[in-house]
Amino acid sequence: MKTAVVILSDPRGGDEALGRLWNGLAVAHECKERGDDVTILFQGAGTRWAGELRKAAHPAHGLWSEVEDRVAGVSCGCAEVFGAAGEARESGLELLKEYALPGTPGIASLRSLASRGYSVLTF
Repeated sequence: MKTAVVILSDPRGGDEALGRLWNGLAVAHECKERGDDVTILFQGAGTRWAGELRKAAHPAHGLWSEVEDRVAGVSCGCAEVFGAAGEARESGLELLKEYALPGTPGIASLRSLASRGYSVLTF
């Protein structure tokens, strides 16, 4: 089984955004534990999570630590738009530029994942 978990929720969105993140990371954790091919991407306003999840006091930090090795990275163009590129770099996450979207330095390609047989789940 191949699953791509895409986190789009904005950490500034309160409990609902945290719930979306939590559920996305939980799916990734379950896939990892069962030996599935799983990858996690942060796109859109979700690129802001990179800085938040590094904080040990964050409620999702422990879960994040369990699945961090499955993170492909952060969509570069989205991180630029949402002011999260610096925090993504500081956290050591790769800035993904697979698709040359005009007006951006490039973004992560969800189409590429789907074409390689991944089920793309968005949170």
